[in-house]
Amino acid sequence: MPHAFPPPILLISSSFPDPASAEAVARALVEERLAACVQLLPGARSIYRWAGKLECATETLLQAKTVADRLDALTARLQALHPHELPEIVAVQAEAGLSAYFDWVRAETREIPQESRPA
Repeated sequence: MPHAFPPPILLISSSFPDPASAEAVARALVEERLAACVQLLPGARSIYRWAGKLECATETLLQAKTVADRLDALTARLQALHPHELPEIVAVQAEAGLSAYFDWVRAETREIPQESRPA
């Protein structure tokens, strides 16, 4: 029987215009088991070009920990809940880290079978 490797851990970054919208999305991602943990970092300064104009904004950075096999579902949910027309959604694979922490992320993002969910 071939050895199955556990899914890689991903760090997802997304910026939000305010702490309240970032927190609402963070709670949804964790409640829906799309992310094991989400950190919110308010006060990030972003400088970018949008619609041909240089912009500067104070934003809240959301950083979520998930597994690669939940990325598509997390991306779809994040995009659906995000207030921006074109949300930043960037995934970076964690190359190294505490294996016990990675195991926890995998456990907390595991889908619960429909029949096991409370009514």
